[in-house]
Amino acid sequence: MRILALSHYYPPEVNAPASRLSEHARVWREAGHDVTVVTCAPNHPAGKLYPGYRNRLWQEETIDGIRVIRLWTWLAANEGFLPRIINYVSYLLSVLMWMWRLPKADVVMSTSPQFFCGLAGWFLKRRTRPWVLEIRDLWPESIVTVGAMKRGFAIRLLERIEAFAYAHTDLVVSVTDGFVPHIRARRPSEPIAVIKNGVDLSHFAADPNAADAFRAEHGLTGKFVASYVGTHGMAHGLDTVIAAAERLAHRHDIAILMVGGGSDRERIRAIRDQRGLTNILMLDQLPKAMMPAVWGASDVALVLLKRVDTFETVIPSKMFEAMALGVPMILGVEGEAKALMDAGRAGIAITPEDDGELAAAIERLADDRALGQAIGASARAYVRGHFDREALARAYLAEFEKLVA
Repeated sequence: MRILALSHYYPPEVNAPASRLSEHARVWREAGHDVTVVTCAPNHPAGKLYPGYRNRLWQEETIDGIRVIRLWTWLAANEGFLPRIINYVSYLLSVLMWMWRLPKADVVMSTSPQFFCGLAGWFLKRRTRPWVLEIRDLWPESIVTVGAMKRGFAIRLLERIEAFAYAHTDLVVSVTDGFVPHIRARRPSEPIAVIKNGVDLSHFAADPNAADAFRAEHGLTGKFVASYVGTHGMAHGLDTVIAAAERLAHRHDIAILMVGGGSDRERIRAIRDQRGLTNILMLDQLPKAMMPAVWGASDVALVLLKRVDTFETVIPSKMFEAMALGVPMILGVEGEAKALMDAGRAGIAITPEDDGELAAAIERLADDRALGQAIGASARAYVRGHFDREALARAYLAEFEKLVA
């Protein structure tokens, strides 16, 4: 089977969409299928090209045996609505410009957000070439939720595009059960599959030496390390981390580690410096190869979002990485994510955006290391039994095969 996958993000970028598709694509290729990915030059989240890349009209490379075609886009940092929309639309226009040159395929898969990348799959759909639309976020609803835009003409236009895409795709693949009612309301009778995120267990394996080296390099040896790893964005409510760190300033044995980039990162850094919080260490986004060492050096993972109804339908992908390394989590997310954590006995739940509860949970685990070890062991067993990325990728293949048949 020939699979053509459209994604705005792909390695060496390290965000969740890039990891999900690249790990799925590797399994698809190993199963004997021909996989081509159409993406753009790596630049997330700062809008700056990664070393060794140029923003050309068309360029190709091979990653893990997968043909990767990179098209030109207007580069923009992961902040500011208008520059990002221009960036997203430019990807769609590049796909349209080069669609005559894209390889033949038996199935086309496009992933959203952003929705213009998702919509690009419709233009490649044929009578004998089904189109699969993957929904990673309820876009544009999430834009309104985080306050990036108010409801108006632009949002109504995006909602019409959303409804069009749901109506015309052959299959919608949702990454959570919570998204399904929203999708079903716009797609009353056509098929919807749920294939959740997971983790590449071959990559996220414990390496104590690498973890110890990371701790030593960053002055974390001997400390209890509470880590927030991932996007520092408007949706994450990271002021809660700052406030919790203030509450824990007297605990010189506890350090807060924040790793990643995003639209809110510099604001958070400025608040940290203004308040003189020496117990928060902030590092830039690190390569994916470093993630096992980062998680291995962590005593607890902080998984946080703002307290809004929309986020009750999401499952942050960092949960699976932490669980695979046996790191207990403190979860400030309600709904489906909390249900998953509870099922795996994988952490401690707090009220989203409650810094008092966050600080108390960190102290509890710092003072009871045996509790953290027990939670981590349960988390590791649960993710291995239910969220192995290879098994999920094979379930995805089965959906493709049904459509092609």
